[in-house]
Amino acid sequence: MIEVVNITRTYQIGESPVNALNGVSLKIGQGEFIAIMGASGSGKSSLMHILGLLDVPDTGQYRLMGREVSGMSEDELASVRNNVAGFVFQQFHLLARMSTIDNVMLPCIYSGKMGDFRQDALQRLEMVGLSHRASHRPNQMSGGEQQRVAIARALIRDPMIIFADEPTGNLDTKNSHEIMRILTELHKKGKTIIMVTHEADIAEYADRIITMKDGVILDDRRKSDAPSPQRASEATLDVAHLPLLQPARMMGFVVQAFQSIVSNKIRTLLSVLGILVGVASVIAMMALGAGARSSMEEQLKSMGSNLLSLRGGSARIGHAAQGSGTFTRFTEKDAESIAEIPELVKYVSGDVTGSGQMVYLDKNWSSNVEGVDFDFGKMRAAEPKVGRWFTREEIQTRDKVAIIGTTVASQLFGDTNPIDKTIKINRINFTVIGIAPAKGFNGPRDQDDIVLVPLTTAMYRVLGKDYLDGIFVEVSSSANLEPAKQAIDALIRKRHKLAANDQDSFNIRDMTQFQQMLSATTQTMSTLLGSIAAISLVVGGIGIMNIMLVSVTERTREIGLRKAIGARKGDIMMQFIIESVGMTLTGGIIGVIVGVGVSVLLSTFAGWAVKTSVLSVMIATSFSVLIGLFFGLWPAQKAAGLKPVEALRYE
Repeated sequence: MIEVVNITRTYQIGESPVNALNGVSLKIGQGEFIAIMGASGSGKSSLMHILGLLDVPDTGQYRLMGREVSGMSEDELASVRNNVAGFVFQQFHLLARMSTIDNVMLPCIYSGKMGDFRQDALQRLEMVGLSHRASHRPNQMSGGEQQRVAIARALIRDPMIIFADEPTGNLDTKNSHEIMRILTELHKKGKTIIMVTHEADIAEYADRIITMKDGVILDDRRKSDAPSPQRASEATLDVAHLPLLQPARMMGFVVQAFQSIVSNKIRTLLSVLGILVGVASVIAMMALGAGARSSMEEQLKSMGSNLLSLRGGSARIGHAAQGSGTFTRFTEKDAESIAEIPELVKYVSGDVTGSGQMVYLDKNWSSNVEGVDFDFGKMRAAEPKVGRWFTREEIQTRDKVAIIGTTVASQLFGDTNPIDKTIKINRINFTVIGIAPAKGFNGPRDQDDIVLVPLTTAMYRVLGKDYLDGIFVEVSSSANLEPAKQAIDALIRKRHKLAANDQDSFNIRDMTQFQQMLSATTQTMSTLLGSIAAISLVVGGIGIMNIMLVSVTERTREIGLRKAIGARKGDIMMQFIIESVGMTLTGGIIGVIVGVGVSVLLSTFAGWAVKTSVLSVMIATSFSVLIGLFFGLWPAQKAAGLKPVEALRYE
């Protein structure tokens, strides 16, 4: 069954090489019970580690069931260990955070087989007399009971060979003999037992005793009454390459990761705190940015879409050219001509402005008066939600009706409904027919401190103007902005007989450029805020990596155990990556809740414009997962790179 030929093994301890095995050759038949004895440093444990596929020889041959295994890869050796070998260690190596039955089922995670192994685990516990302790934790049990649990774990995969490394080394006499009784019963049932011990009375339970010294076999003695070894079975080694993402394995990894995370609650809380703060910051900052952008968009709507503004004078010097003979005064006929430009123009409104004194009963207020045309309400999102807009007839007949801003309404009427009330504008009676939508401040100017009146009424009754201060034009589509500007420019120059090179008489402003500038500004602000908050995520990720590195060091022996019972490098990596992602995802989910809560608080108590989007939640959560993947990779690789023997010996 097992044949080793002239194997050697040398370890490096500091700068000195130690020859643990020097040309050992050995044959072991199926069903044998072998005890390997020797003083400390004799090489007995090194031999067992090689026989148990936990280590590989430097030179020589090792054939298991007729197959050379010394040249197998680490993952192939892990697969053989899971299917052929069962290990019973002197230190028990039970995981304290898991129940007894979960410890017994641990090797099944790496078998790649589906199903509930709980019933099999209970049967193995019953074999060692501990079925009644299935739900207990290892720290609630005696040393003898813990060793029996370790034996049950070694039997769960029904191995052909059981390797026992000093199985009674930490037990009293009574428990030692109980453990040996169990191993003897297993031997009688056909199991091959290979045991390392330094106790002569324990070795006497075996049928064959091998004595070692200085890395060589001094004596290989078979008892006279020992049965002859059986012929090796025709079974072959199972070294199948199981897929890493197999559902059964993945579910086991997730359960193991969850148990690891919850077993250190304080450490986990401190680990996820950085991610929590980072995600909450991202959510809150993106909500602030989105709120600011939404608020800005509302203000931009009041400016109109695809809007052109015609003003007299140069675009560079504003109205400074007035009085120099180059300042164009627009007329109502100009507005009418622009409105007739085919396919390019949607709405046109003339505009005049001035100041006025408003009086209602014993209250008065100085405000801006703006005369506008019928289409102005649609163009500038100025149509009242309370009251109504002007009719065409009111504009044609120069009716004395007014729409007041919210500031004027507050100053003159307080909480009283101003609709159908009469106010005086520069001593002329006007009927209030509506309240303009609130628009807030535009720089230092209060856009709600205004009174809108019909264009003709403002020109001929209030402000005494026979010209327009400007003309607003809404183009049919954004694609037609440039053609419309060129057509309007040509029309105005033709009507006012202006030279082609006269750039100071009037200007046409494209309002969409201003909109794009504001949109770009808010986008930049949102990106900046999100980037600053993302730094917290990176800092949190570094904290996660630090904790995971500490965890690898603390759990070195656990990693060795997992490899001994069949875990491959990929399994260990996946285990630690899932733990890392689990912590960051937990922090991310809590961070989303905190971030949304902070956004609501900022909106409620600080009055800031905030807008939490599903996209920001998805981005923040995705980032937390990516942080877990990225910063968990190095600790996972470090854990996966540990050698089984070195990890099991780690102090």
